Amino acid sequence: MIKITLPDGSVREYEQGTTAHQVALSISEGLARNVLAAEVNGQVWDSNRPIESDSAVKLLTWNDQDGKATFWHSSAHLMAEALESLYPGTKFGIGPAIETGFYYDVDFGDREFSSDDFKQIEDKILELARQKSDFSRQAVSKADAIKYFTEKDDEYKLDLIKDLSDGSITFYTQGNFTDLCRGPHIPNTGFIKAVKLMNVAGAYWRGDESRKQLTRIYGVTYPKQSELTDYLHMIEEAKKRDHRKLGKELELFAFSDKVGMGLPLWLPKGTALREKLVNFLQRAQVKSGYEQVITPHIGHKNLYITSGHYEKYGADSFQPIKTPQEGEEFFLKPMNCPHHCEIYKTKPRSYKDLPVRYAEFGTVYRYEQSGELHGLTRVRGFTQDDAHLFCRPDQVKEEFKKVIDLVLYVFKALGFDNYTAQISLRDPESKAKYIGSDENWQLAESAIIEAAEEKGLTTVVELGEAAFYGPKLDFMVKDALGRKWQLGTIQVDYNLPERFELEYTGSDNQKHRPVMIHRAPFGSLERFVAVLIEHCAGEFPLWLTPEQFIVLPISEKYEDYAKKVLESLNNSDIRGLIDSRDEKIGRKIRDAEVKKIPYMLIIGEKEMNDGMVSVRRHGQGDAGSMKIEEFSNQLVKEITI
Repeated sequence: MIKITLPDGSVREYEQGTTAHQVALSISEGLARNVLAAEVNGQVWDSNRPIESDSAVKLLTWNDQDGKATFWHSSAHLMAEALESLYPGTKFGIGPAIETGFYYDVDFGDREFSSDDFKQIEDKILELARQKSDFSRQAVSKADAIKYFTEKDDEYKLDLIKDLSDGSITFYTQGNFTDLCRGPHIPNTGFIKAVKLMNVAGAYWRGDESRKQLTRIYGVTYPKQSELTDYLHMIEEAKKRDHRKLGKELELFAFSDKVGMGLPLWLPKGTALREKLVNFLQRAQVKSGYEQVITPHIGHKNLYITSGHYEKYGADSFQPIKTPQEGEEFFLKPMNCPHHCEIYKTKPRSYKDLPVRYAEFGTVYRYEQSGELHGLTRVRGFTQDDAHLFCRPDQVKEEFKKVIDLVLYVFKALGFDNYTAQISLRDPESKAKYIGSDENWQLAESAIIEAAEEKGLTTVVELGEAAFYGPKLDFMVKDALGRKWQLGTIQVDYNLPERFELEYTGSDNQKHRPVMIHRAPFGSLERFVAVLIEHCAGEFPLWLTPEQFIVLPISEKYEDYAKKVLESLNNSDIRGLIDSRDEKIGRKIRDAEVKKIPYMLIIGEKEMNDGMVSVRRHGQGDAGSMKIEEFSNQLVKEITI
């Protein structure tokens, strides 16, 4: 007999060789019908693979990320079977699961392929799925694997096999298709009930531009047609909310090839929005005891050698800036923390001075390959709402909790109410990737775990996601479409104070090292604005909206009164403009709706004579007439955070 420990801590005994499916069946038939795979001692296995020794087992369904990944990887195999059936002689590269489905890299030879072929392939996939073919795993020798794919004349699989060790190679077969694969897979193809091929693109074999370009086919599958329908609806909604599209329509930002890829230009309206965000956080920081600092856009190479950033990222950064001085090199600033360490060192510190909190909206520069750039979410120059706190070890947890409060204040003000705190720890199996002693890492990780627990946060733990110098708490926010984004981050760092030899004099009159906390509630302003645009579909909270109202005179006769309305509202610190175009009022209203301006104030003879405005709310229609002062008071009340 073997002992199986389930996620709730309960332990059950089963015969040796029991499968995860049989474990599920012993709990309930309903559960067994939904199990796609299992996590056995931390590794994802086929649900029908025998378990030979005492193990911790987690049963994976569609509701688990690893369950979805297994489902989609199996779907890639099913698509490959359909392609081979429809187009004999097709050769295959790799076919992994990705965050939103799967893809397979395919060589069709001389055959032309396009999205026009999708419908035929989708129909074939569903036909094969209905056969409920089992996915069977088979261990094979390297010689047999080479023999099989040599006979099949598939050079891509042979290229993969040459890097594999004998004794570690497995094949998976479903129906009439056999593939080189380490697995795992779902029990059978019958779980796949709905399919949609999404896109086709080119992809060089193994990412090498000197090798053949294959056809990459992207797809997504679901266990229910209704779920696929919902997903496709979400995709269409996401296209409408795309921050690149809305950023252009709302005149927020632009890019220029002459300026350079990945270097955003903030237009007047985007700058107004950005400055509102900056001022909002600066006010909160002042109340929390932060001091504002400014550091240069470049730094000497030695600064980043000291911090350790050069060793970790030097090869992937921008090229150094050389000066006429022999051997002198500078880098575009990739991060602010080393500069803040040097500010801390400008004078002696006492234990009574701590904590010291430095904040900076510092623009940093990191080289990203052109293919990785994406609107504001992946750029080469971005501004971090960066702050670094220097504190005594006994202050770390309390300071960390205060930063959590600040992050949650930001989220609440901007309507992000669905989030999880990810505790990102060091990978204990790959310590060479990190700097610092085991003792300091233990202290830092414990402080984060305890602070998150005491604040009552919903948390998940991810090994290997820590920064190279310390663990962190990353806030994973879900937007209005349910997509997950990493926004705010807080990090505990015992290592940079060591590398920069930072000190304070303790109550014992001895020198001690401070602990450093890195934090950025927005993360980067560029990425945060992109996520915010897509979250609210460009309809920002009123306090943040660049243009909160627009005055729409029915004709030029009422422009003087329109100017009076504008001046009165501007005096109350309410931002707006006048549409004085020679257009019909219906056209002006439609244009204001497209620009997502929250309030439209229509001015005609009656409004002018009565000293009033006729109010329309974006997306809601007529809101009635009111005195200018009444409207002003209403907006001021709505704007107040």
